[in-house]
Amino acid sequence: MVFDAIIVGGGAAGFFTAIQIATLRPELKVLILERGKEVLTKVKISGGGRCNVTHAEFVPNELVKAYPRGEKELKGPFHAFCSGDMVAFFEERGVPLKIEEDGRMFPESDSSQSIIDCFLNETEHLGVKINTNCSVKSITKTEQKGASWQLETQQGDFYCNYLAIATGSNPKMWNQLKMLGHTIVSPVPSLFTFNIKDKRINGLMGVASHAEVKLFDKNHTSIKLEDGKKAMASGPLLITHWGMSGPAILKLSAWGARELHQLNYQFVVQVNWLPQYDEEEILLVIEQAKTSEAKKIVFNTRPFDLPKRLWFRLLEASGIHQQQKWAEVGKQAIRKLIQELTAAKFLVNGKSTFKEEFVTAGGVDLKEINFRTYESKVYKNLFLAGEVLNIDAVTGGYNFQNAWTGGYMVAQAIAENTSI
Repeated sequence: MVFDAIIVGGGAAGFFTAIQIATLRPELKVLILERGKEVLTKVKISGGGRCNVTHAEFVPNELVKAYPRGEKELKGPFHAFCSGDMVAFFEERGVPLKIEEDGRMFPESDSSQSIIDCFLNETEHLGVKINTNCSVKSITKTEQKGASWQLETQQGDFYCNYLAIATGSNPKMWNQLKMLGHTIVSPVPSLFTFNIKDKRINGLMGVASHAEVKLFDKNHTSIKLEDGKKAMASGPLLITHWGMSGPAILKLSAWGARELHQLNYQFVVQVNWLPQYDEEEILLVIEQAKTSEAKKIVFNTRPFDLPKRLWFRLLEASGIHQQQKWAEVGKQAIRKLIQELTAAKFLVNGKSTFKEEFVTAGGVDLKEINFRTYESKVYKNLFLAGEVLNIDAVTGGYNFQNAWTGGYMVAQAIAENTSI
């Protein structure tokens, strides 16, 4: 069982790598090995079954900003193959995409099956062989049968000149790569929501507001990220059954993945519910309300554009009772209200997985990869693409774009090698 190129992993990166190799060099024998009984399982469940294939950011230098790990390394590859190229790939194969308000891109069919069918049709048309239920037990450098690599599997031994690993966050494969001499950055969860039990948000599930969020440890010291910057983000914040989610929270969970893991997910989140105002402006608005709405009940007026239920909770937390009039609100309550509006602190106790996203920070050390070809610097003819590398992104289709671009770069490198 000798092949020109074997791709280990039947997910997004694996399939796209195989399709690109077979398109560029149709004469090559290409094989995908998948340990599970089905291929493209993550593609199937992505985006609630709709498959968020990429993001509508078409400028490489802007696109890289969505990657807490991989930003520097992906600049070159994104100039070679970016989100616009992926849109063209699908459209040329009869799978048009659409852009949603937040920039996420989905097939117009709103079904991940469109993407899966596209890939399966391509592999069949190009003659790519797919073996499922085929777990790789060992990888060995070899010179047997004129090949570079020998793969031992439960379906027998396979040989190839070019080996591409696209197994995602698979600890067994990381162990095998470690045995081959690669450094593995230990994996930790990325993209998760914050578990918070606090009466200020209890029962407010579904309430969303634009906010600025900062992270502190339990000693109220600012949490610093890998790049030395303070952990802070702004964007929509969503209150959930278990605490807080939404883009602002998910962004921090991705950028702070390692730091929050070290804190065992016990930390403090500070929320500014009115980032568009400074404290003086908020005081001015409240003072105006005290004058112009003096006889009105505070709970019946809303001087700020905040969800009503959230406004009520912040008033309660400031010691303002439900029948109190603006004229009766004292200086101490106003100070407390400003604090609740601009610097409300919540204790985080644990995390929850964000929907069906299973994103991991960690994997093969990026210093050991040549990002012009995605070839290993440890071994020739060994390539790695997708989440097997220490690359991850925020939610919105970016993790898939990393898989597509990696697959394209691997295929280019293999196709251009004339020694086959």
